[in-house]
Amino acid sequence: MEDILTKHYGLQPERSFKDGRAERYMADGSIYTIVNVTNREQDNLAELYNISEHMKKYGDRYVSSFVPTAEGRFLVNEKEQDYTVLKNNPHSRNAEEKIGRKLAKFHHRGRAIEEKITHISRIGQWKTLWEKRIEQMEKAYQMVIENHPVDEFERMFIDSCPYYIGLAENAVQYLVDTEMDDNPVYTDSGTVCHERFSEGVWGREITIRNPFDWVFDHGGRDIAEHVRERYFKRQNTHQPDIQQFLRDYQSVEPLSSFSWRIVFARLLFPLHYFETVENYYLSESEGQQFQMGEKLHGYLNSTRHYEQFLGNFYGVGEVPVKSYGIPVVTWLR
Repeated sequence: MEDILTKHYGLQPERSFKDGRAERYMADGSIYTIVNVTNREQDNLAELYNISEHMKKYGDRYVSSFVPTAEGRFLVNEKEQDYTVLKNNPHSRNAEEKIGRKLAKFHHRGRAIEEKITHISRIGQWKTLWEKRIEQMEKAYQMVIENHPVDEFERMFIDSCPYYIGLAENAVQYLVDTEMDDNPVYTDSGTVCHERFSEGVWGREITIRNPFDWVFDHGGRDIAEHVRERYFKRQNTHQPDIQQFLRDYQSVEPLSSFSWRIVFARLLFPLHYFETVENYYLSESEGQQFQMGEKLHGYLNSTRHYEQFLGNFYGVGEVPVKSYGIPVVTWLR
């Protein structure tokens, strides 16, 4: 990979290091990240480039810049693979930073994009995407039943799948009701979000906002995924952490009733369960399959606890449910 920097960009990396999920290279006082974009469409890349330029223009100094080669190209080809290179200044991560405030400011900048974003947009697509996943899960369930469960994972899957499909269908219904009954405000318009806003997505040692982590969506996507992750990291002590995150976010951008309902709908959809089952069947390594089995076992043991978490979510978020007219899912109580 270092050869790409030398051959196409005239850079001599001094060292490489792993930060977040990527290998980084130090050269001439800057940090470079090489991204394989072989399976990315040109229109998709163009949108990510335009959004990154917008975010930098609006004051986000942590956003990566696309680096042109000496010939002015943003794509290089090496061994029949396409790559692009990103550049960042080295900004050390502040362990004390308030992630809620940072995320709200990030979303605020993203909402100011004037051009239409279509290729990386997920706005209004949740229902279709969720229904597709439910359908795939039902097919997998039927297949395992017909072939008879062969191991402990499949036995757990057979026992739990109907419940989680029911939970997912509840989420779809809650989302549909929200879109029909509630009125979005300006802060509900599309913004720059993350495929999955998780710990380390902005780097662990160095703060880097990588455009290849982004989608264009409702800000509730990132809020819900951060809350979900915090809950599963600290099941017994999550409440103060999540409450502080939501307060910090709202100190910059208060959430509308529509936003709260979107966040709740996403938490109600058991993405953690779906991903674990999908990853088990996609994995070719026994080690990873064992890991997914352990994960699934943990989720099934904490099902009742997760229901309580969902049932109490609006309370933790200090949401005026009655004055907002927000419906609650009664069976969670």
